Amino acid sequence: MTQAPAPRIQLLLVDDHNLFRRGLRALLSQDERFEVTGEAGDIGEALRCLAQAPQPDVILLDNHLPGVHGVDAIPALKDAAPGTRILMLTVSENEDDLAAALRAGADGYLLKTVESDQLAETIVKVLDGESVISPEMLTKLVSVFRSRPADSAPAPLEPARPGGPSPDLLSPREREILLLIARGDSNKLIARALDIAETTVKIHVQHILRKLGLSSRVQAAVYATTRGLV
Repeated sequence: MTQAPAPRIQLLLVDDHNLFRRGLRALLSQDERFEVTGEAGDIGEALRCLAQAPQPDVILLDNHLPGVHGVDAIPALKDAAPGTRILMLTVSENEDDLAAALRAGADGYLLKTVESDQLAETIVKVLDGESVISPEMLTKLVSVFRSRPADSAPAPLEPARPGGPSPDLLSPREREILLLIARGDSNKLIARALDIAETTVKIHVQHILRKLGLSSRVQAAVYATTRGLV
């Protein structure tokens, strides 16, 4: 019996640059895993799209939009489509924009310089519940936590509370991987650096998050920094 093809991941593109949206639609349409079901040039138009059925699986959201910035509209988008994941796709390399996006509930943060294959894989990961951030932005976020007093750090990223899980719970290999995560390395780069399989890295990352009571690589990076491990 022939197995039915998996349903396509439905995407909503929210960006005020028509040319960029067209190029992004053309790019993603080449991948049989995706279907662009809507486009919007501002938040009002995006909300109107979400009022229609079916709602998208993932929203690719720019930050610099007319009227209301993307990060400021994330709560409204989440309310309009509770089951939809939101992936920021922006030119902003400002760590405060990143922190604001995460605080508002963004499920990922990518720069528009991302390679097409990485964008595709990130969409899939975000839909699977992972929080994905451009490596260069993760490094900047870690720098923020190194330079700011604890009481001024971005509010949603506070995994290293006093009395929280100790890094001693980790094996030597897990500690090694935690430091590479804090450096901003992807699973592929970690696998290459340690000469192990990428699937092995994924398993170690899952163990690290579980042992430390964390929910994302971002929290793991901040944990390593606030604990003075890097």
